[in-house]
Amino acid sequence: MSRDGVAAPAARARAGTSSLPRVLVLALLAAVPLVFLGIFFAWPVLAMAVRGVTGDGGGVDLAGAWDVVTRPRTLRVLWFTLWMAALATCCSVALGLPVAHVLYRLRVPLAGLWRALVVLPFVLPTVVVGVAFRSLFAPGGPLAALGWDGTWQPVLLAMVFFNISVVVRTVGPMWASLDPRTAQAAAGLGASPAQVFRTVTWPALRPAVVSAATVVFLFCSTAFGIVLMLGGLRYATLETEIYSLTVEFLDLRAAAVLSTVQFVLVALLLLGAERARSGLRRSDSVVRRGVAVADEPRRVTRSDAPALAATLFALALVVTPLFTLVLRSLRDGDGWSLVHYRALGGELAALAALSVSWRIALDAALLALALGVMVSVVVSWRARTPRGRRVIAGLDAAFMLPLGVSAVTVGFGFLLTLDRPPLDLRSSPILIPIAQATVALPLVVRTLVPVLRSLDPRSREAAAALGASPLRAWMTADLPHLWRPFVAAAGFALAVSLGEFGATAFLAQPESPTLPVLIYQLLGRPGAGNFGAAMAASVLLATVTALVMAAVERIGGSAAGRMDG
Repeated sequence: MSRDGVAAPAARARAGTSSLPRVLVLALLAAVPLVFLGIFFAWPVLAMAVRGVTGDGGGVDLAGAWDVVTRPRTLRVLWFTLWMAALATCCSVALGLPVAHVLYRLRVPLAGLWRALVVLPFVLPTVVVGVAFRSLFAPGGPLAALGWDGTWQPVLLAMVFFNISVVVRTVGPMWASLDPRTAQAAAGLGASPAQVFRTVTWPALRPAVVSAATVVFLFCSTAFGIVLMLGGLRYATLETEIYSLTVEFLDLRAAAVLSTVQFVLVALLLLGAERARSGLRRSDSVVRRGVAVADEPRRVTRSDAPALAATLFALALVVTPLFTLVLRSLRDGDGWSLVHYRALGGELAALAALSVSWRIALDAALLALALGVMVSVVVSWRARTPRGRRVIAGLDAAFMLPLGVSAVTVGFGFLLTLDRPPLDLRSSPILIPIAQATVALPLVVRTLVPVLRSLDPRSREAAAALGASPLRAWMTADLPHLWRPFVAAAGFALAVSLGEFGATAFLAQPESPTLPVLIYQLLGRPGAGNFGAAMAASVLLATVTALVMAAVERIGGSAAGRMDG
């Protein structure tokens, strides 16, 4: 037998023995976040579902649960949730596609600035957006003459405001990476621009558009802050109805039933989103073969006028509410004043609330980042067997579940479960950071996993072959590619936690509210002074969040803008 014949089995034996510790390490890494999600996500959600089907006597009462579902108000709320989410999704996609075309395919001045401006709403706290749109349509606002205050139209505009960025950031990079030669060939054969788009461009973009639309529908159907601020009791969604039933009517059984209904709907949406992402990945593998020959952004032509008009409208939709919010925070009676900002440091204790929000957000971001790194390492592992790939895919789906379950449901579940030893955490300061970390975890994972999957192991192997230790090889080959996405993930978690309102509204202590909760309380108090203070506090919160995201965009680079996961 030759030396090679002896060496090959020996190499396979060494690979088999070395793979065992790696599997154990991966299992340990997966165990920590699995235990965390089991205690602080699965248990509260399951307890909530059990509460919904349990009668007063402790037995199963499906008839009572069905009575809750078939109440006239429940049916109205469910119908409003579905058609509002569908309409907002259609409007977001219809507006986001031309914006993606202009910002990623055309040569426009300051394109980077406009991209950053379009994505800004996605990270703004929902209470800030609710206050901003309320300042537009409330009496004294620039659009008060429309009579839309307290109607569904501001809710729709606010949802579109939030979700244009999802469409632009998902579709735009793929559109920019399309191989232009196919479209050029079709045009050379006499196809019109509309025919080229319909037969060449659209089939390549369709998976990205479907994926973006599914995510937008998910976000709209689980929106809480903006609906609570702008719709009130008249235009309630499942999310705000669960909150009202719990906080105002103390009907925990009905709230649990509606939470279970929402969980089922969201699970179906997540299944659709995963199928769309699978198509996106398949399309991406084909499209990116042409990246090396992709066109530079081309000059604007007359045929781009409709897309430019849509982009101007989208930018106006983003800027106008925020500009109006700043202006109204500076108004006091008929003049201009900083009185509302001065009040933030006085008896309103808004600065103290900001300090509380910042401390909680830091704790939540650190926790989400620690768990997210473990999850990302596990789900980005390249399994060699079909069974291993199925396990990784199952873990990936399990860790993404919090993305599809509303923060209100998480907060409500905490109230039902974490109220007795050994986990009586209702008055514990760690409860809100845990809830916010649960909400932020999927965003951290979606930021890190694509980068980890794209790392070439051969660079690390080459460093090791040159005598570098495993740590030195990792620092030399992988760390330069990882630190920017790591910063981006930390920034996303911090920004999301700063503005989190759904779960925090359930869990915040009255004596130490976060800034979003304080803003909501100010809006509920009578008087122009409280309304102006809510405006000023919203500007403060928006400014802090924008500064965080500006730092992320500057340091994290392109990783900060990736939303397709």
